[in-house]
Parts: sequence; C-alpha cells; structure tokens
Amino acid sequence: MNQEAERPSTPPRSLYDATGAQLAAVLAGEPAYRVKQLWSGLYEQCKALDDITTLSAALRTRLTEQLPTALVPARESVSDKGDTIKFLWRLADGNHPIETVLMHYADRVTVCVSTQAGCAMACGFCATGQAGFSRQLTVGEIVEQVVRASRHAKQRKQRVANIVFMGMGEPLANEPAVWGAVERFHADMGISARHLTISTVGIVPGIRTLATRPLPVNLAVSLHAARDELRNDLVPINKRYPLEELMTACRDYLRVKNRRISFEWAMIAGVNDSARDASELAKLALSLKPTAHVNLIPLNPTPGFPTRGTDAAGVRRFADRLADRGVNATIRRNRGTDIDAACGQLAAGQPVVLTGRRGV
Repeated sequence: MNQEAERPSTPPRSLYDATGAQLAAVLAGEPAYRVKQLWSGLYEQCKALDDITTLSAALRTRLTEQLPTALVPARESVSDKGDTIKFLWRLADGNHPIETVLMHYADRVTVCVSTQAGCAMACGFCATGQAGFSRQLTVGEIVEQVVRASRHAKQRKQRVANIVFMGMGEPLANEPAVWGAVERFHADMGISARHLTISTVGIVPGIRTLATRPLPVNLAVSLHAARDELRNDLVPINKRYPLEELMTACRDYLRVKNRRISFEWAMIAGVNDSARDASELAKLALSLKPTAHVNLIPLNPTPGFPTRGTDAAGVRRFADRLADRGVNATIRRNRGTDIDAACGQLAAGQPVVLTGRRGV
C-alpha cells in the first residue's frame, strides 16, 4: 500500500488522490484492516466504491461523501469494432475537459492518459496545443483515468498492462504528479516499469529529473523534426531546448537507465517526410546507443491545421529509408480517426452534455 509521507491531516482533493495515511485518517475508529480492504478494492480490483462490498453500505456512503471522485463522465466514443474507446471527462472542480483512450490489442491492453487539462506547448498540428492550457492534473486525476478504463477492459476479461503518458498535456511539465501516478501504477496496480512510457516534446530539465527517479520507465521523445530550423516551427519549445541539448539529455538518460528511447514522428506531407528528413532523423537515432526506435505516426486530420498527413505510400517509403540506414522504425496503426482520436480533438468538438456523475 502506498504510504506517502504526506501528513494525514491534509485533506486529499479526491478519492484517488488520497494516500494510505489519509485513508486511515478518514477511517479512524474502524478496524485497521479496513484501509487494506479499501486500497485493494480501489487499486488491485479497480472496483467502484459502491462495489467494494467488504465495506458496509454505511461506510461506503460516508467515504463517497468525504472523498468524491474527480472525473465526471461526459462522453464515450467507440471505434475499431469496440477495440478503441475514447473517454471525455470533465474535472469535478470545473468545466475542464480531458481525454483518455483505451486500446485493445490481441496480446495487450493499453491506456493513454492525459496529464494536463490542455497544453502550453503550442505545437501547431496538435489539437490540444491549439486549445491552450487550463491547469495541471493531480496524481489522483491521472490515476483515476486508468482505474476507470481498467473496468472496461475487465468486461472483456482483459487486464490493462501498458500505460502511455501520451494524452493531453506535456507530462514532464507536470513531472511530480506524473511520477506520483507512476508509483501508484507500479506499486499498487502491479504494472511493470517496462510497460510505463512517458512522452515529452523535449523538456530537458524534466528528462534529467526522470533520470534520477528509481524506476526505469520508457522515455519517448516527440521529435517530429531533426533540424532546429524546422523543429522550431513544429515544436516551439525547441527554441528553449534545441536539439543538441535535447540529445545530450537523452544520452544521459540512456546511460543511467539503459532503456532504449523512442522517437515519435508525426508524418506531415511536404513538411517532414523527405529523403533529407529521413537522413537527419537516422543520424540522430543512430547517435544513441542502443539506437533509438522510431515510431512513425500518420498525422490525424486536425481542424485549424491545413497541412495533411503523408499518404500510406509516403510513410512506407520514409520507413524504408530509415531501414536502409540501419534504423528500426514502426508505422503506428492509426486508431480511432472516426471518433477524433487524436489528442484534444474530442474535447475541441461540439459542446458536451454531461451524463451525470457515476460513483467510483
């Protein structure tokens, strides 16, 4: 059980923000084993509070009143014959929309979580970046996304085994809360560090902090361009942390963690899909030992960004150019285009009618 050193008297913001010590304070007067029963129900079994029947109905009611949940369901969109489910939530303290994506595969179930309401990185091809930044998410708001998604997976008798921090927001701009969620996923939900991936557009101080953390999580860098001139346009934070500085931080992370880094590359027609781009990307990937793996991502259409994604033949040609230079590249399957699965697209759509709060 997570027993973080936070003072028990400090009231948690929500049910999943509560530490073991805080739950013990709420359950003062109950037998000591009640905390373990509650913790197990919430994290090992991913049950809604009302379904943890080892606790009395009166106790469950009291807990619901004192420790409300943080996510208000707004919409669920289903695609790929039910294999992809996108959840739109409103945060309980306001009308901030965030998104979570649950993806079923033959051999695994992956959840993509948001770490901020909106994003301040202002990448022009990203729907979240166009929406701007609202606020940071708490540990509990990040964790609750996975818990709720896990319940859907259990309906298909599957278990969430992979978590990627690639939803709305820049994870390393909210690193303390992200790491708090990592610890909860690892220690209390039993998810291996090798199945936890944190993505960043290149926040160098965050990468350096991540290198000091105890768990060897995967690092994915949203690169999208391999020369500063182009990357300054596509990923504005590059002006603060240019490629040379970013690559130095990546090499240092590799040296400490010995975990292969991935480069994410959104394929944008006529922008970053040329032979020159492939050559520059290969050079950066090969400069890391072991060589960085490249994930090529066909660009989802984004309202307000007129440039189209590279067609399938162009993506394949780009991948072959990387392979010819000795770089392993994967073409990511484009899931959920029909349900606006790119980060921020569902939140940026038509006004959402809340469906009412469900107990957790």
